[in-house]
Amino acid sequence: MMANYKPDLSCQSKFIPIDFAQQIIPGTFEYALSHIVDKHLDLSAFDKWYDNDKGGAAAYPPSVMLKIVLFGYSRGLVSSRRIANACETNITFMSLSGDEQPHYTSIASFVAKMKDQIEPLFTQVLMICDREGLIGRNMFAIDGCKIRSNASKEWSGTFNELERKQAKLHRASQRILARHQAQDNSNEDDLSHDLKQKAKLDKSADKISAFLAANTEKLGSRNKPVKSNITDPDSAKMTTSKGTIQGYNGIAINDDKHQVIMQAQVWGSVGEQQTLQPAIEDLQKQLTQLGTPDTFSEAKFTADSGFHSEVNLEFMATTCLDAYMADTAFRSRNPLFKESETYHTEQEKRRLKRSKGRARLFNSNDFYFNKKKSECHCPAGKEMWLSVKNVETAGRQYVRFSGYLKDCRICPLQKQCMRKAPTKQGRQVQFETNSKGQTISYTDKMRVKIDSSPGRREYSKRLGAIEPVFGNITVNKGMNKFTLRGQEKVNTQWQMYCLVHNIEKLRNSLH
Repeated sequence: MMANYKPDLSCQSKFIPIDFAQQIIPGTFEYALSHIVDKHLDLSAFDKWYDNDKGGAAAYPPSVMLKIVLFGYSRGLVSSRRIANACETNITFMSLSGDEQPHYTSIASFVAKMKDQIEPLFTQVLMICDREGLIGRNMFAIDGCKIRSNASKEWSGTFNELERKQAKLHRASQRILARHQAQDNSNEDDLSHDLKQKAKLDKSADKISAFLAANTEKLGSRNKPVKSNITDPDSAKMTTSKGTIQGYNGIAINDDKHQVIMQAQVWGSVGEQQTLQPAIEDLQKQLTQLGTPDTFSEAKFTADSGFHSEVNLEFMATTCLDAYMADTAFRSRNPLFKESETYHTEQEKRRLKRSKGRARLFNSNDFYFNKKKSECHCPAGKEMWLSVKNVETAGRQYVRFSGYLKDCRICPLQKQCMRKAPTKQGRQVQFETNSKGQTISYTDKMRVKIDSSPGRREYSKRLGAIEPVFGNITVNKGMNKFTLRGQEKVNTQWQMYCLVHNIEKLRNSLH
């Protein structure tokens, strides 16, 4: 006796009548998306794109394009080609598009041109969230997420580095030419391969040359040259937990009640600290459009150490927000971590990873400073000279000492004291003098505030408020790469990613 089972026909095609309206099931993301786009959004701003009522082919409706793009993003289909293919093969995409099948170039063009339309759409969705009671206005949290751009990090560098790369490519091309001139009897296959390689090298060198001629070098906050990218000049090299990427930092502010994103913007070669003020100003504009301009007088605000600076704290003092912003030493001051062996072990592992196994360098605590005599000796016992009598940083007063170059060059403790062998000056170290009449800085005030029990309790809410948002966007939804180039276009795509997140919050509220 043998078992008799019905055949598996899961791979077989079948012609069946389909009612597209029945494929959009209430309670799903696609239902909320379709309901919002068709019944709640004003898409008249897209009409100015077209002037084809008297001639030319009919355009795809903006509602259709918006639905298939946002639904594609919600399923991790960021590529326009994959969205276009899904409109031909996937029943849900067919239902959302009304069986329209746009070419991938039409989809890509639609997203790339949305820079003026995305802000109003984002605000309209926020208004719907507010009507559904999803925005609490009790606490706002800000954070950033580094996402890869559509550009290779191999094409990044300062102008000086790019010039050296161009010269290196030119030399490689000349070596191929010289080898052929010395070997006239090379066979046709080798000749063809080498000529292709030479053309490739010349093309890359010309690409660098054209970029250098058409652009000016970027300068950082310290007026030093920063790396530019030939493919996408607005993007930047960024260090992440998974290595160095070429990308953008997606900044978002959300409300803690239902984690609705209130403000979203991307930044390239701009430090995270510099993004705080424009983000807060944009948040205030959004709240004004939502009809609650006085929210800041009652709301709390949290940010991690990446946004902490004296300038930012001074700015936050003018916003009326009850801010809680950690500094880099916040966790080390926590009594729970102070005596924790696990914490210190993990900290040492991270330090060794960052320093590639090098020993810990001496810090100011390892130097012998006599405040009364204004004298300082290094760990090797050598006297240091007072290089600066008064240094002011964040409202604090310091004195700075420098080691004599002749001592530092031959010091047996040099590798423990300096990252690189000294060439122009010896080791420098500074000590706080706590001079009388010193003004209390905003950093000091925030340190006292956030180290208090209420302060730590309020700041602890940040993790649950903002971190799941980025996990949902980049991991759950798979939106972990930008396909467009240029800050304006990438900013549009980032806001559309955030729009997907907000619409998902609405799916259980709309019936």
